Amino acid sequence: MLLEREDINPNTPDSNGQTPLSWAAQGGHERVVKLLLEQEDINPSTADIGSSQAPLSWAARVGCEAVVKLLLEREDINPNTVDALCGRSPLSWAAGGGHERVAKLLLEREDTNPNTPDTRHGQTPLWWAAKGGHERVAKLLLEREDTDPNIPDTWHGLTPLLWAAEGGHEGVVELLLEREDINPDTADTEYHGTPLWWAAKGGRERVVELLLERADVNPNTVDTSYSQTPLLWAAQGGNEGVVKLLLGREDNPNTPDTRYGQTPLWRAAKGGHEGVTKLLLAREDIDLNTVDTKYGRTPLWWAAEGGHEGVVKLLLERGDANPNTVDTLYGRSPLLLAAGGGYLGVVRLLLEREDINPNIVDTSYGRSPLSWAADGGHEGVVKLLLDREDIDPDIPGLSGETALV
Repeated sequence: MLLEREDINPNTPDSNGQTPLSWAAQGGHERVVKLLLEQEDINPSTADIGSSQAPLSWAARVGCEAVVKLLLEREDINPNTVDALCGRSPLSWAAGGGHERVAKLLLEREDTNPNTPDTRHGQTPLWWAAKGGHERVAKLLLEREDTDPNIPDTWHGLTPLLWAAEGGHEGVVELLLEREDINPDTADTEYHGTPLWWAAKGGRERVVELLLERADVNPNTVDTSYSQTPLLWAAQGGNEGVVKLLLGREDNPNTPDTRYGQTPLWRAAKGGHEGVTKLLLAREDIDLNTVDTKYGRTPLWWAAEGGHEGVVKLLLERGDANPNTVDTLYGRSPLLLAAGGGYLGVVRLLLEREDINPNIVDTSYGRSPLSWAADGGHEGVVKLLLDREDIDPDIPGLSGETALV
């Protein structure tokens, strides 16, 4: 055997700067590692030149439990050594890879620091476990009393709970919320979104439910980039389950974003999300006629513009919906938009309202709903409009043309 030769140096690196022990640990070759560690002159902590990873780091990274166990039996092994390339400890690699048994071995060492962050972005082992949704590793880490569950990374200020919530990792979220020292409302430093904000945005219904069970979670917190509440994001995404949970908190369902003044109902109507619209309209304190601050458009305006017949029907069933509100940019009414788009069902619904004005012209071209429908070749819509006794077929546009021209 080579190791029986006195002129063999077991610590000699190859051209890539890796020692035999480093290669054996990286490959998970337990018997070779054991033979090398039996050499009196072996250095078990020599890092390779390329990635500056020590044998323990390699073994933890690839999840080789047997090799990690052999290395940790050495008194001269430092379990907290970080590599120079990524600045991560063996525990960080094990946690990020979801290697539960390796993490357990490392955490059994009293001198293992469970909070050692990497030197690039300040991400702790718990951060890596939460981001990856590695529930069992997270549980091992949280069983250590000295594990801090609130340490954010230095990149965007994201905590383990934020990552778990954003990724929809319900089990990890539940474990984190069981810690008495957890802060469930810590926002990131880039968007200033809380765990609830991220969960609602991503449609993570179970995570939202877990967070809303906490009295110290604020459901109305807005981010600083989009100025949107969790309810706004959920309504925009059409996530009925999340919307229902948020509305159960009896908070303000009309809170608009601070950039454009768009409410949750406005977003739901624009997206054609019938189920969400129905949930919002079940609230007596919902305001149907709120207009955005940019173009003065109502929820009904957007529903009509998109041809969302089910949403239009729901909105019109509320007697306080104004079917004639025009936007401030082009002066177009819901009926004009529906007629121009050829949405026969929407036009029919709007014309059933006694307070509808079928002759409102837009301010950009001076054209009526009938003119737009005729121009688009929408025969069914034209017929519906002409069946109205109060329709004026001769309204000229700003260029003098009528619906017949």
